[in-house]
Amino acid sequence: MNSMELKYGCNPNQKPARVFMKENTNLPFTVLNGRPGYINLLDAFNSWQLVQELKEATGLPAAASFKHVSPAGAAVGLPLSDILKKVYFVEGIELTPLSSAYIRARGADRMSSYGDFAALSDECDEATASFLAREVSDGIIAPSYSEKALEILKTKRKGNYLIIQMDKNYLPPELEHKEVFGIKFEQKRNNVKIDTSILENIPTKNKNITESAKRDLVIALITLKYTQSNSVCYTKDGQAIGIGAGQQSRVHCTRLAGNKADTWHLRQHPKVLNLPFKENIRRPDRDNAIDVYISDEYMDLLGADDWQRVFTEKPPILSKKEKQDWLTKISNVSLGSDAFFPFGDNIERAHKSGVAYIAQSGGSIRDDNVIDTCDKYNISMAMTGIRLFHH
Repeated sequence: MNSMELKYGCNPNQKPARVFMKENTNLPFTVLNGRPGYINLLDAFNSWQLVQELKEATGLPAAASFKHVSPAGAAVGLPLSDILKKVYFVEGIELTPLSSAYIRARGADRMSSYGDFAALSDECDEATASFLAREVSDGIIAPSYSEKALEILKTKRKGNYLIIQMDKNYLPPELEHKEVFGIKFEQKRNNVKIDTSILENIPTKNKNITESAKRDLVIALITLKYTQSNSVCYTKDGQAIGIGAGQQSRVHCTRLAGNKADTWHLRQHPKVLNLPFKENIRRPDRDNAIDVYISDEYMDLLGADDWQRVFTEKPPILSKKEKQDWLTKISNVSLGSDAFFPFGDNIERAHKSGVAYIAQSGGSIRDDNVIDTCDKYNISMAMTGIRLFHH
């Protein structure tokens, strides 16, 4: 089959819609369940490329959580610490490397991952499917599914959960095309290979980038390769912890991603870990309550009576000073940028979120200022010479 009709295009009024290949060329994927829409497939194919590249670069199972053609999170399958198991609400659950990768990807920014499209580098196993069954998600793409995993996933969304199996041997043509306003575009695919070899040019005084930091910088850069530009990604311990996508100003990307990274760290604060949630609270309500609790607007947003909806008792306030003190403990965070930093203000903001390692393309007329700002905070920065814009 070389053509498939879709529910609709980007919006319900955009009909007809379809995907298709050249004559005598079959579509490289199979829909095992559900009916895809236009945005579903954009998420699926972008996230598929991301996880395949993560696995190739790290040798580890990889997963991504996509929303609106950008990742909300991406990760590789490293074991979860006891604290992260509690943060991600998976205590006492048997995990596999693949399920750990998706739990990490989903846990980077749970608010944004609500209704996500999941991507897996390896066969979807029962542990990953069981975790997904608990979450609000629109679909999944993987190279294959175990019999039990497929059985579990087919029960989601009243049996309409979108399940896509991708041909892992599919190689796209060297040239890619799109059409905007009736005008056809053509370009070479962005098949630049990202690995630790592109991190060798380090112009800062501190030239020490640890092996774990190199891994995290590679994860950040591959994630950015499939994130709508401008984009910045903070990573730590094998996963994205804050992604800023589609901003017109790079410093706004850095701030947005930094704020998300701070939230990820604050979710590990003892007061947050010990919030007295009601036993049957819905996961989205729990996640919303945590974000409100962490925010500076907690007293305004969670009024005298609102807490009774989600908590068994009114939780103590997490003061601004407590949050600041907690965030000062953050260290060894890595940061990638899809293009050069034009000013040192990006580095100033990154430093506030514990960034110790940076990878960016370089090439700004103010590179010296950016390098000086890194030296001010003893940050190691690699200049890759590779721009990763994605539109």
